[in-house]
This record gives sequence, C-alpha cells and structure tokens, in this order.
Amino acid sequence: MNKESEVLLTTELPLPLFIRGKVRDTYDVGDYILIVVTDRISAFDVILPCGIPHKGKVLNQISAFWFDMTKGLIQNHVVAVIDDANAINDFLPKDKQSKLPDYIKGRSMLVKKAKRLPVECVVRGYISGSAWSEYSKNGTVSGIIMPAGLLESQELESPIFTPTTKAEQGHDLPMTMPEMEALVGKSLANEIKDISIDIYNKAMEYAKTRGFIIADTKFEFGIDDGKLIIIDEMLTPDSSRFWESDKFKAGQSQDSYDKQIVRDWLNQSGWNKEPPGPALPDDVIEKTTQRYIEAYEKLTGRKFNY
Repeated sequence: MNKESEVLLTTELPLPLFIRGKVRDTYDVGDYILIVVTDRISAFDVILPCGIPHKGKVLNQISAFWFDMTKGLIQNHVVAVIDDANAINDFLPKDKQSKLPDYIKGRSMLVKKAKRLPVECVVRGYISGSAWSEYSKNGTVSGIIMPAGLLESQELESPIFTPTTKAEQGHDLPMTMPEMEALVGKSLANEIKDISIDIYNKAMEYAKTRGFIIADTKFEFGIDDGKLIIIDEMLTPDSSRFWESDKFKAGQSQDSYDKQIVRDWLNQSGWNKEPPGPALPDDVIEKTTQRYIEAYEKLTGRKFNY
C-alpha cells in the first residue's frame, strides 16, 4: 500500500485479544498489554465504516512524545514504543514468540497492566464545546459556578478540573468532585486532580512555543504497584482540542486540529447519529488525514514517518 491509500481498520495478531475498542485493539502479552492504534474513526459514539489513513500512527506517536515529555511529573504505562514489528519478542518467553505483521510498526506500544480507574479526567483552560453550551444556559461548567460575562472560547482565569464517568457504552457523564471522591477515595481523587492540572499546564507551556493552544484535554489514570500512573493516550487530537495561537479570537468557535471536519460533514449529511454510520467522502478523509499529520509535525517539530 502506498502512503496515500494505507488504512488499517482492524488487526488480527497471533496473540490473545484483550479488548477491541473504538480505535485501539489491545492484546494480552503475559505481563504486558500490546496496544495497536488502528485508523478507525468514531463520531457521536459510532464507529464509521471507513478509516482515516495514518491516523493510528499519528495518535500513537503523539502520545509517545507527550509520555516522554511528562515522565518527570508522573510515571506512565509505556514499556516500549514498537518501531520494529518483531521487537515485542524481546519481551516474550520463547514459546510465545511469533512473527508479527509489519503494519503494527509505528502504531503500537507495549504497556504495563495497570488497574484502570473508571474516570475521564478532563482539564479545561478555555471554555468551548459542551462547556460553553452548559455555561450559556446555566452559567456553570460541570456544575461549577463560573464568572459572568465569559465569551465563547475565552481563556479561563485558571484551568478547571471537570471529571466525567468512563462509560463502557454510550456517553460519559459529568461527575462532581464529591462523586469522584466516593468512587476512588478522597486522597486519590485530589492527587488525580492536581496532577491533571500540572500536566495540562506543562503541556500548554510547551504548546505555545509551537504556535498552539490546548483548549482542553482528557487523561486516564491507573494504579501500578500501588502508584498512580497515566495510561491510554495522551494529548492527542482525539483527546484534546488544539487551536492555532495566531488564529485564536475569543467570542467565536475556533478551527480545531481534530476530527471536527468529520463531525461537520456528518452534521450536514442528514445522518440520525445512530448506527450504522455513513461512509465519508474522499475529500473529507483526505483533509482529515492531513489535519492529523499537520498536528503531529507542528507539535513535535518532527517530520511524520509514514
């Protein structure tokens, strides 16, 4: 496959399947988990029948970049980023080793088997999306009373932590801090809140040097050997809202480096947002691919390796 047409919708590896999620296929590798990020794309909680070429590689490599940058703040689940399809065999006993397909290269990570915490940890530095919708109606964000007179997309005086449930199916729902404390314990809830804001602030400081604003993002955490670690993906266009600094203007919606192109087309298509989702036209797929690759190259300062 050439770099224009390459797309990976599913994986079939000679390993026990652990979970097949909306975007990621995960495999049980003894003491570890192998995460393979496919090119599947979901919108409005529905997986679409077509993929976005190279999307999985972009997401995997952006996450790897941020995990490395923030490891001084908090440890993460990464054991190895798989740049060679058979590098995983270095971590397997001889009777479990096998030849893996080349397509996992660049889009895979071997990670620790952490105990996942059932919370989506959302940090907002700007008011946009669902937060703006709620504020416009009630003057609140996730139930937090906000200052009067805020504009759409305006920067907040300081970032706020607005956790949600981690739904196995359907939509995540807003969660208050007391609800989170009841779920994971008060001490751990506050540790998660503090580190989430610390990571966001460090990422924002860096992103500004690359011409980006991170309006909001979400993290996931787990427990490994009794310690809090960060897991899953990190500060990607699928989990964050990236805006270009020089195009930012408060008082309106912003052009985001994410799958907004896809959402816009779907909203205009007449689709009822129930499965099955429609196939995307070629031009929307192409524009979305370029958007993801641009995000990687502008954020990291590296050339994307197809």
